[in-house]
Amino acid sequence: MRGPAVERESVNGTAAQQPDWGDPVLLDHVTRTLHSAPPLVTAAECDRLSAAVARVGRGDGFLLQGGDCAERFCESGPAEVRAKLAQLYGLAEVIRAGTGCMAIPLGRLAGQYGKPRSASHERTAAGVVVPSYRGDAVNSPADDPRARHPDPARLLRAHECAQRVLRVVRDSWAGRPEPERAYVSHEALLLDYERPLLRGGYATSAHSVWIGYRTRQPGGPHVAFARSVANTVGVKIGPGVTPAEAVRLSRLLNPENRDGRLVFIVRLGSTLVRSLLPEIVGEVARRGRTVVWLCDPMHGNTTRLGSGPKTRPMEAILEEVVAFVRVMRAQRGHPAGLHLEMTPEDVTECITTPRPFRRPPPLPRYRTACDPRLNAAQAAEVVERFTGLV
Repeated sequence: MRGPAVERESVNGTAAQQPDWGDPVLLDHVTRTLHSAPPLVTAAECDRLSAAVARVGRGDGFLLQGGDCAERFCESGPAEVRAKLAQLYGLAEVIRAGTGCMAIPLGRLAGQYGKPRSASHERTAAGVVVPSYRGDAVNSPADDPRARHPDPARLLRAHECAQRVLRVVRDSWAGRPEPERAYVSHEALLLDYERPLLRGGYATSAHSVWIGYRTRQPGGPHVAFARSVANTVGVKIGPGVTPAEAVRLSRLLNPENRDGRLVFIVRLGSTLVRSLLPEIVGEVARRGRTVVWLCDPMHGNTTRLGSGPKTRPMEAILEEVVAFVRVMRAQRGHPAGLHLEMTPEDVTECITTPRPFRRPPPLPRYRTACDPRLNAAQAAEVVERFTGLV
C-alpha cells in the first residue's frame, strides 16, 4: 500500500492548485482508505459514454455538459439530485427535438467538489480575510477562518456523497435508451482524490473528467493523470492557450487518435472567441488529433460588480455561443455542444441587464458557493439559442 503515499509526495511537489492539507498523517490515512474504496463508476459505463461522444464528434449528435459551479455536500440528497437531473434531461430534450439528433446529458455531478482559485485568500462580507473556499472536498464556505482550513477527511465525505448522487443518477436510467442517459463528470483537480480511485486504467471517480484552464500545462501532473486513463477526458481552452499548445495537448491526450477520447471545452470569452478560435481549430485540424469541440460561454465572461459579487452577463454568454457556432461552421468543424454552469433554482447570479448600466443591477437571490450560475430560464435561453444555430 505504499503506492498512494509515493504518488502524493510527487503530486504536492509540482502540481498546481493543490490544497495545503497540513496533516500528512491524516492525509495518508485518507488516501489509503480511498485506494481500497469501491469505484464510483464502472469501466463499461465509461466506455458507453466514450462511444456516444465518438458519435457526437462525427457530427451525429450533441453533448450537453452542465450543472453546479461547485457541488455542495448538503445537496447530495435524492430530491436535490432529481431536480438537477430533470433540468439536464429537459435541456437535452430541447436540443434533441430542435435538431432531430442525439443529445447526451453529461452532468457536473457526483464529484464537482473541488475548485481552483485565482487567489489563496479572499475577503468575507464582514471584511475578514480568510483562506479561499476551494470546494466542499477541501474546506467550508463558512466565514469562520477555522472552517476554511483544508481538511483531508473531506475527501472521504466527497466519495460518500458521490456514491449517494450516483444512486439517483442510475435510478434515472430506467426506461431510457442508452444515448439519452445522464452521465457524470467533474474537474480532475484534487489529485489526492483522483489517483487513489484509479482502477484498471480508468478514473473511477466519474464517467468523464476534465483538466481545468489553470492546470492544463502539457508537462504537468494533471495532464499526465488524464493521459493515464481510458475515460473520455476534456481540457478547458482559454485565452492563454496558443494554437501550438492546443495541438500539443491533442497529441498528448489522444495519441491513438481515438474518436470520443478528447473534448476541448472552449472558454475564450465573447470578445476574443472570434479572433482566437479560428486559428486554434484550424491548427488542431491540420496538425493535431481528433477533438470534440464544446462551448463554455460562462468562464470567459465573468465580471465583478464593483466591489460586490462576481456575475456573468447573459448578453456576453449568448454572444459567445453564437460566435462559437459560426467559427466552427466556417472552419468546417462540428459545434458539438455546450458546457454550462447552471441550476434549477430560481437564483439571480447572471445578469440580464445590458451594458452599460448606470448602477450595478441587484442580485437578490445570489446563492452560489463559488461562481455565478444560470437559473432555469437563463439556461433554457442559452440552449435554445444554440439549438437554433446548429
